[in-house]
Amino acid sequence: MIEAAMIWNEPNNKSHWDPEIDPDWRLFSEMAIAASQAIKEANPNLPRVLGGISPIDPGFINNLKERGVLDHVDVVAVHGFPLDWNLWQIHEWPAKIDEVRAVTDKPIWVTEVGISTFGAEEVQVWGLNRTAELLLGQVPKIHWYSLYDLPRAWEATTRHREAEGSSYYRHFYMGLLREDGTPKPALEEYAKVASQMGLCQWFHFEDHRLDDAVTWMKRLGVKYLRTGLSWADSFRPNALDWFDRQMEALADFDVTVTFCFTPEHRGIAPHHTSPPQVKEEFAEFCAGMIRRYAPHTEASSAQKVLEAL
Repeated sequence: MIEAAMIWNEPNNKSHWDPEIDPDWRLFSEMAIAASQAIKEANPNLPRVLGGISPIDPGFINNLKERGVLDHVDVVAVHGFPLDWNLWQIHEWPAKIDEVRAVTDKPIWVTEVGISTFGAEEVQVWGLNRTAELLLGQVPKIHWYSLYDLPRAWEATTRHREAEGSSYYRHFYMGLLREDGTPKPALEEYAKVASQMGLCQWFHFEDHRLDDAVTWMKRLGVKYLRTGLSWADSFRPNALDWFDRQMEALADFDVTVTFCFTPEHRGIAPHHTSPPQVKEEFAEFCAGMIRRYAPHTEASSAQKVLEAL
């Protein structure tokens, strides 16, 4: 079941939101508020999560607070990859969480954290265990990124691409499973914490890995998952058939569903990172997905936790 709705992904990362079009995030704020209001109207009990920020920047949270966004979300989320892309060490995780706590009293979820095996698979084993030591019990939700390596035939969702040098190729080695589906050493360690630490796994349109992913997650004892429904994909032929299949396959997990990616023909610029021409169109996409997959019935598990805080 869907337990929470996340509005966008990494809005302070140029790979996901275009800062040249929207340098002060005014357009993002207006879009996020419209989407949040539409989600709440569709299901008042469903927690609304601000798209996980990357880098972790309390100044960005303050900016959105001043623009009223935090009045329309229930949770703030952060992403961190200190062994791959961030300019801080893994041991600083508690301090990074405290930096955000200093500017908001909203619950903080870590909706992406992971370690690539680009350099060595043993690094992921150590990094997973150290992450669990540092974060379990400190935040309500942690989503390990990810279950699968990104297939090399696909492109990583980043503006920088090969300009990142070797950093670009780390995107393809974040999984606990290799591209061919065989386990890496860290999978065994993850299984020990799978009931407490969820997963983040993006499923591409008509992703061939979906059924195998569900089998693996059930075998591991995963309880909760973060994934996405793409606004851009909603314009593909048979999009609803794919969305239905994806959500049905994931029905046994508590799912945080992320809404993002602007259709090229509906953006101010023809790119998935662009602010939309009409913010209400994105809001209606979010509301429509909630009405279809999380209709207003009873409080989700995440909402019950938030109410208990």
